[in-house]
Amino acid sequence: MSVALGDFRLDVAERVPFAGITGVFGPSASGKSTLLRALAGFEPARGHIVVAGETWLDTARGVAMPPFRRRCGFLFQDARLFAHLDVAGNLRYASRRAGNVDPAISFDDVVGAFDLEPLLPRRVDALSGGERQRVALARTLLTRPTLLLLDEPLAALDLYRKAEILPYLESLSARFHVPTLYVSHAIDEVARLADRTLVLTDGRVRAFGPTPAVLERLDVQSIAGPLEASVVIEARVTGHDTGYRLTRLDVGGEAISLPEASHLDVGATARLRIRARDVAVATARPRALSIRNVLEGTVAELVTDPDSPFAEVLVDVGGEHVRARITRAAADDLGLETGQSVFALVKSVSLDG
Repeated sequence: MSVALGDFRLDVAERVPFAGITGVFGPSASGKSTLLRALAGFEPARGHIVVAGETWLDTARGVAMPPFRRRCGFLFQDARLFAHLDVAGNLRYASRRAGNVDPAISFDDVVGAFDLEPLLPRRVDALSGGERQRVALARTLLTRPTLLLLDEPLAALDLYRKAEILPYLESLSARFHVPTLYVSHAIDEVARLADRTLVLTDGRVRAFGPTPAVLERLDVQSIAGPLEASVVIEARVTGHDTGYRLTRLDVGGEAISLPEASHLDVGATARLRIRARDVAVATARPRALSIRNVLEGTVAELVTDPDSPFAEVLVDVGGEHVRARITRAAADDLGLETGQSVFALVKSVSLDG
């Protein structure tokens, strides 16, 4: 599929699984929103789009399904609620318009899933930013779409409101089984929510695949910036230390702990995010150290740039990868090289979900 807008051109040719959440990540003006608008039929495009076996666009055959027949649920940064209706009125309007296309998505289920019962009689101008986005997301879902298109839905919210909304976004796919494309320039949102990630730069696909594999790539890390460069790893919960209020996990056979997350069951899989700036490297296991998370592994990749004071070290820990950003001087002093045994000292780790 291609879209031409003045001097800008978007070209995307990928087969995206029709399930879960697909993150669309990239810098400003990379084509993220244009991709969603073209899928919805709001931007003229050329090429071929097939969704769930239905052809939405086939330029060669003269097929261009109009937007109203594509049944996309589109959510923007601003909630765009109807000011003359209360919350219940906004939701019922969407539900009536959709009819009984998908009875699995019922009014009561959506209201319950987004904890909206207390808000139903409220005027929309009396809602907080987080409440407005919750209502907008629920209203979009009640259109019973074939595909959800979320265009930076958290961009206008502060950190507190983002934290309020993220759990609802996480449960969306699993509870209602609506395939979702989620656009964001915030790598932490993509790392937490997306099953797979498409990276766009200048209208071209830079990377596409499972989120952990995509986000550990150096060319993607450069887009995120040095402060946000990170990896996403899968860990298994091994236990909870109620005395020290810690949760312990296994990463590639190595132990790691983080502040207590008692909602995670022992044996469950958790997604962790580790920033490169929060990892140091040692060639011998350190002693008498306050850093508790010390992971033994081998250097899988070492990248240095003579025009930069920094080096990037990718450490393989039992098949999982941890990235460290250290100085080139430190890398030389340690004599780091690919295949060398090292210890990754993880100063901070966040639980994504």
